[in-house]
Amino acid sequence: MAISDADVKRAEARMQARLKAGPKAVSARYDRRVARVVVSLDTGLELAFPPHLAEGLGHARPDDLTDIEITPSGLGLHFPKLDADLYLPALLEGVFGSRQWMAGLMGQTGGATRTPAKAAASRENGKLGGRPRKPIAA
Repeated sequence: MAISDADVKRAEARMQARLKAGPKAVSARYDRRVARVVVSLDTGLELAFPPHLAEGLGHARPDDLTDIEITPSGLGLHFPKLDADLYLPALLEGVFGSRQWMAGLMGQTGGATRTPAKAAASRENGKLGGRPRKPIAA
C-alpha cells in the first residue's frame, strides 16, 4: 500500500491536534524512596506509578529505571537500559501496556482472588486427595 502526500498531511494534522489536546511530559525520574516512576507534566501535575504496572518494566531493577528519556513531542517515555517505551496519553488513561499484556495481568489477578466459596472448594478438594488428575489419552 502506497502512502500518498494527502495521507502524510492528514497524519501530521492528527499529530498537531494531539499535541494541542493534552499534556506533555517535561521531566521523568525514578523515585527510589517510594519505588515509583514520576512524570512531571507541562500542566504542573505529576503522574507517579509503580514500575511493575507497566509493560517492559515489571522485572526492572532500580538502576535500570534511573535513565528515562522523553521523546521530542513530550508524548513518549523511553527506558534505554530496558529498551522499553511508554505512551503518555495511554498512561493518563490507565493503559500501561498492550491489550494482550494487560489481559494477562488481569488474568493473574483474577486467578489469585480469594473468596469464601473458593476457599471452601479448595478445602473440599483437599479432603478428596487434591485436584483431580487429567485423563491420559492412550
